[in-house]
Amino acid sequence: MKSNMGLKILLLNTHQNIPYIILQITKALIADTRMIKNQLFPIAKVLVRVSVMINFNHFNDGMTRLFEGDRVHDLIKQRLVSGLGLLGKKATVVAIHRNTYSGVLQQARVQSFQITAKAMEKKCGGDANLKFGWYGGTRDEICEIMKHGFSAPMIDSSCRLYGSGIYLSPDNSPVECVKKLNVGKDGLRHMMLCRVILGKAEVVHPGSDQYHPSSDEFDSGMDNLSSPKKYIVWSAHMNTHILPEYVISFRAPSNLKGYFRTPESTRTPTSPWMPFPSLISALSKFLPPTTTKLIIKYYRDHRAKKISRQELIQRVRKIIGDKLLISVIKSFRTKEWHFL
Repeated sequence: MKSNMGLKILLLNTHQNIPYIILQITKALIADTRMIKNQLFPIAKVLVRVSVMINFNHFNDGMTRLFEGDRVHDLIKQRLVSGLGLLGKKATVVAIHRNTYSGVLQQARVQSFQITAKAMEKKCGGDANLKFGWYGGTRDEICEIMKHGFSAPMIDSSCRLYGSGIYLSPDNSPVECVKKLNVGKDGLRHMMLCRVILGKAEVVHPGSDQYHPSSDEFDSGMDNLSSPKKYIVWSAHMNTHILPEYVISFRAPSNLKGYFRTPESTRTPTSPWMPFPSLISALSKFLPPTTTKLIIKYYRDHRAKKISRQELIQRVRKIIGDKLLISVIKSFRTKEWHFL
């Protein structure tokens, strides 16, 4: 009987002390939270920084890391993300490193680039046509370029589509560069943002086996002069006309399929077609001025409804031949403007 009474009293006391117990537990949790905030959080931040330093140790030699809030960092990040279109929403810039050119050989490369730029200015009437361009590669390839410059194995060999040289993507169009990148074991992709001396560029058509300027008038190549997706720097100029300045490391979905599509209405027609003004502009690079003027006259006659479109096409085919006409149209269709 006494034991039952003791049990009831114990239960009653426990019931009455529940608010007190809860208060003590709450105080303990608050103390733990403060300890986590004041002691563990700083430790965690240090561990994260150490982890990042270990992950990017391969870029520490001759390079300095830029962080969020740095004007250059944020500008490069914004340029990359906006240039990737739909993929930009899924991409995360993890790190940006700047080349410090701290070594003697690296300083010599900078001086060589500057001398070449000044010489190009004189050749081109004051404008060396300096641009920024993206170049992608594996972590090891980029480290190699930063230390020793470009080498023969790096010359683009993807069917040598636009001749033998280093292909870079314009700074506002990194898509083509990103599409060719391999994902590292750490899930990262890497690209360099380089300064490029283009001088006077010439159009290089798909299937070209060109490996140097076609004449002394030109200095580099492009797939399209008005809206380029590729800068082509010939192999002989790859270490004097390209200066790697930044390395960007970022994460993106492993499968990029579907991220570069646009609505059906904006895609290239499936039939061999191109706007006639664009055709005339492209043909003018191959034809004598008198022939180009004759084609323009026929086009104006068509606009004035003096001749039909079919008659216009027949006259153009008769003047230039089907071989050149087909080549120019194919070149126009290979422009990859529809990915952005």
